Amino acid sequence: MSKVLYNTKYLQLKSTSNNWVYAHRPNANNVVVVLPETEDEVLFLIEERPPLQAENRGKYSIAVPAGLVGDERIGESIEEAINAELKEEAGLEASEIKIVAHNVASSSGCVSETVTLAIAKIKDKTPISPPINDGGVIVDRIWVKKSEIKNWLKIKEDEGYVLTAQTLSVLFYL
Repeated sequence: MSKVLYNTKYLQLKSTSNNWVYAHRPNANNVVVVLPETEDEVLFLIEERPPLQAENRGKYSIAVPAGLVGDERIGESIEEAINAELKEEAGLEASEIKIVAHNVASSSGCVSETVTLAIAKIKDKTPISPPINDGGVIVDRIWVKKSEIKNWLKIKEDEGYVLTAQTLSVLFYL
């Protein structure tokens, strides 16, 4: 059992019976992380995340389309959330979606949130609708050849970019 120590619309600070304090999202039941891929490329998002900037971890992070399940669309399924985030953040439509992992925790000692990882096959990189910038968070979208991903990520890390755990996790299944 846990108790709420602090509550906002999108985030709670909670405590367990043995006083372990953690963050919890009260408005979503899961998170989806989607790796868009063509035959030879993968799409990455360059983002500005305020918590990382506030703590001087990096100005930019490297991510893939992702989002909360059920926060805006009550009752949506994991598959519906995957399609919605892919369309919203990349403007893309998948020809095939493969869920590769459920219940992935990025920081299980700090956050109760778990993630569903998916790979989306993209036949046509032409956006079907203009992608959103998610309140200014997404600043760029970059297609990288699969053969160059490891080197590109290392260069970006050396430049001070933050590599998100969810992005690295879904790349494992590529």
